[in-house]
Amino acid sequence: MEAIGHSERWLQEADFFDAKATTRADRPEPIDPRIVERYTSCGRLFSKEYCCRLLGDLRGKTVLDFGCGEGDDALLLASLGARVTAVDLSPKAIAFARARASLSGLADRIDFVCAPIEVADLPPAHFDVIWGDNILHHVLPVLDETLAVLMRAAKPDAQVIFTEPVSLNSTLRRVRFLLPIPTDATPGERPLDLPDLDVIRRHMPDLTKRHFRFLARLTRLILPCGSLESASPFRRTLMRIIAAIDYALLTLPVVEKLGGISVLYGRAPVASQQPDGVTPRLVASG
Repeated sequence: MEAIGHSERWLQEADFFDAKATTRADRPEPIDPRIVERYTSCGRLFSKEYCCRLLGDLRGKTVLDFGCGEGDDALLLASLGARVTAVDLSPKAIAFARARASLSGLADRIDFVCAPIEVADLPPAHFDVIWGDNILHHVLPVLDETLAVLMRAAKPDAQVIFTEPVSLNSTLRRVRFLLPIPTDATPGERPLDLPDLDVIRRHMPDLTKRHFRFLARLTRLILPCGSLESASPFRRTLMRIIAAIDYALLTLPVVEKLGGISVLYGRAPVASQQPDGVTPRLVASG
């Protein structure tokens, strides 16, 4: 694919997620209490449960939710006690997330910033936690630059956690392209591969990985609504059984690369340097 400039890439991404948010703009809903309950005393079989388990008690902590979208994670993290700065480049997604925060009684716990992360006005060495849920694979052309920005915003030794689609097995990837599964993706979006993980490791030398979603790729068939909380007891039980099998299988070295999702976890360096030529500034805020 031919390289495109920052502005064009930002516009493509914003347009894509603006369109998605527009379809829901007239029906914002507060966070489901069942979701808060699930992650308050979370397990570890699903990737987000595992993330929350790793982070521990968030009460009083400052969290940067990078790529917050329509606010699912920002609302959850705030409900768990964090003070959240939620950043996204889609104005309509930010507006929708803000409406949801108000309905959830969390507006005073979340600061929304509408800007590309590379130029967002983030305070240096401020955040206890850097959180990104399915976002790094959208910034692959500027992955190194983006991670440098995030590490500058993190306190020394801050917790850093990303959940990302990965493609670590070339055979499985080829099989995926042969299947008639519809995709809904932005231009240039793709799962992370091994070279991308090497880039992340340069910024997080203690990077650890936990793989998920091997058999759980069947989720779209078992949970057509996409929500474990809204599913029938039978479907919830079936999903937890599959997730438990996955959790066991993906600890095996010969199998782990078959996972389609990875939790990438580490700590911000105690001392970091700002890349040359990067001067964060606020583009737009809301």
